[in-house]
Amino acid sequence: MSSEPIAELLSVNLARVRPNPHKRGVELTGIEKLPTPEPVLVRAPGTKAGGLGGGLVGDSVCDRENHGGDTQAVYAYAREDLDHWEFVLGRPLPGGGFGENLTTTGLDVNGAVIGERWRIGDELELAVTVPRIPCGTFRGWIAEQGWLRTFTRAAMPGTYLSVVTPGQVRAGDPITIVHRPKHGVTVAQVFRALTLEPDLLPSILAADELEEEARARALEGSVFQLDLSEAPTDLG
Repeated sequence: MSSEPIAELLSVNLARVRPNPHKRGVELTGIEKLPTPEPVLVRAPGTKAGGLGGGLVGDSVCDRENHGGDTQAVYAYAREDLDHWEFVLGRPLPGGGFGENLTTTGLDVNGAVIGERWRIGDELELAVTVPRIPCGTFRGWIAEQGWLRTFTRAAMPGTYLSVVTPGQVRAGDPITIVHRPKHGVTVAQVFRALTLEPDLLPSILAADELEEEARARALEGSVFQLDLSEAPTDLG
């Protein structure tokens, strides 16, 4: 891979914890994330249940059963995709608006290959792991009827990443792809396979780096059971 930066980190976003009325049994949520101008240390958080939660120091993961841990240490979303959703939703979406830790520009996040590695700034190296699967908290946060169905059909989920080498990052840091596996299995492909297109499940097994739960689902032919019962909107 080229050693030249191809993209930029627009913002680093940390949670402002608030009550969560959208998910039974989970009292708080960190889905609201606000950009910080300060450098932030990113390190591997450990397991979901017994670890530190998320990968960014100063961030909060409140639903430890479903979020956080080493394979979901960091969540990245592209500014270009937020711009698409701004047009669709008819309202501004600032960095962190989808609950992402890192808002990027110049990088095809959904086209990233599973196991692909990004260097951000001088120290941090991350590896692409799994797409974001939308949950009830995300639906409630966006507050649009039919949002889960609209978001899922678009197959623009953003990606979770694990921490390969810890380091500090801040807004404006360059992003360089330092390794890209040859199997070609992308974040969007895995998302489609695990949600609305189970016929794709065998294809994602080509990625040796596929996260354990995703691999198990592909082998079993099991997709995520999302509540798509709400009538779809005419958005996008």
